[in-house]
Amino acid sequence: MAAMLATTHKGWVCEFDQRIVGFSMGNRGTGELWVVAVLPEFEGRGIGRKLMELAVQWLRANACPDIWLWTSPAISTRAYALYRKFGWQDCGLHNGQRIMRLP
Repeated sequence: MAAMLATTHKGWVCEFDQRIVGFSMGNRGTGELWVVAVLPEFEGRGIGRKLMELAVQWLRANACPDIWLWTSPAISTRAYALYRKFGWQDCGLHNGQRIMRLP
């Protein structure tokens, strides 16, 4: 992980009272939004949105022509709803995972 963060990846954290409550990470080598995660008790506060924005801005600044992610194949998840809310397009299933792209 340290080698990836020193070369192709970058991550962000959100802290509350010296506790990490959310994080995100992107891979400029592939244009992939690697992860956005927020502790359940901190959801609904805009933390996930901000962490996603930071990763996407960084990917765009690194000239990634295709920003994408993979997620659960189920469209009933909170993650799927969040991605759709922020404009991600559903590109269908590939190897059992749902691929989404940001226009």
